[in-house]
Amino acid sequence: MLAGAAIVDITPPAGLMMSGYAARTQPAIGSHDPLTARAIAVGDTAIVVADVIGLHEDSCARIRSRCVLPDDRVVVIATHTHGGPVSMAGRGGTSFDAAYLAHLEDGCVEAINRAVAEQRAATLSAGLGDNPGVAFNRRHDDGVTDPTVPVLRIDGIDGRPIAILTAHACHPVVLAAYNRQYTADFPHYVREALELADPGIVAVFLTGCAGDISTGHSPHSSISTVATADRTYAEAERLGSKIAASALAAKLHRLDGEVTAMARSVALDFERNETMPLPVLAAEWRAKAAESDPAWATLYDCWADWAGTIALHPLKPWTGKVTVLDWAGARLSFTPGEMFAQSALNVRGDAARVHFVNGLADGVPGYIPPETEYRFGGYEVLEAHRYYGLPAAFAPGSAERLEAAAIELNAGLDRALP
Repeated sequence: MLAGAAIVDITPPAGLMMSGYAARTQPAIGSHDPLTARAIAVGDTAIVVADVIGLHEDSCARIRSRCVLPDDRVVVIATHTHGGPVSMAGRGGTSFDAAYLAHLEDGCVEAINRAVAEQRAATLSAGLGDNPGVAFNRRHDDGVTDPTVPVLRIDGIDGRPIAILTAHACHPVVLAAYNRQYTADFPHYVREALELADPGIVAVFLTGCAGDISTGHSPHSSISTVATADRTYAEAERLGSKIAASALAAKLHRLDGEVTAMARSVALDFERNETMPLPVLAAEWRAKAAESDPAWATLYDCWADWAGTIALHPLKPWTGKVTVLDWAGARLSFTPGEMFAQSALNVRGDAARVHFVNGLADGVPGYIPPETEYRFGGYEVLEAHRYYGLPAAFAPGSAERLEAAAIELNAGLDRALP
């Protein structure tokens, strides 16, 4: 089959507002490592992965429509780094730069088109690395994680490497709100180690379904701009190197099959979980802001602004896109939003194949927790939609709708393939 890969630098200039932490209110002062858009094209399908917290579904649709491949055979994904600029209009911080959003879309289109232009005859191989031991459920002690490290390697039949794709479900939040340098966080170090091990190869990393998974930090621990010893670039390098080592040690087997894809749109409902009237909440949050430290005051003011603006919007259903690719027997399932680890396990099932299951694809509108998580409340269920710029949280059952679509698409591919 034909395959190609490409990397395009999408690092913005210093001075843009960053996304990922409401407590961080000052602009970026520069970059620690380059932000990139990385694409792999196999046959007439492609994925592109950008080092931003997320892309709006409208941006993703424009990228797919502008590239050289058919719309329903392309997936646009975010690494979800919290060290990048605001990358979605109205989400994850309101101070977005329109020129940068256009540059981001251009970079993703260019990466896809260059990957297609670079295609040459190739072989694929896949396998699973061991659990690197870096990810923890941040909502429950000993809670569910997705320990898998799937690996897909693509080599030209001319002997030159093309790409290596790997994944591990974990929030890229090693660098905290004090950091004002653009960075891809630990995914940068995963890719760097993989590329150093095999010069000429393009390394692409996916962050899986990591809505409830991090390196051990709770969401509320990030409401601070004070630097701590466990949230440094050295720590990001240590964790990224462990994931890369797991991927490099994976035993790979040669794949021999076709390339195909299926996609489906899924509508999700919103449901308000605030029990008090919005004006009352806004006044309460303003009062708390007045007596809180600067980091928490910023968060409370964000919520109060939300209560008087976005929260008043109609609760119309949101529509997302689920896509499943089969690359010669390796399966790749993509859903929008911040899905939880249990959703990945449900989609993957007990099939023996190498199966990448990833959220953050073709739109990142916020957290989409399993229905069983709603009774526990917490940031992901009760609060995050305000920072994401949504009028309310997603209704219980939303994750299950996306899971069902992915499972049905996988079954459809199984029936269609020899």
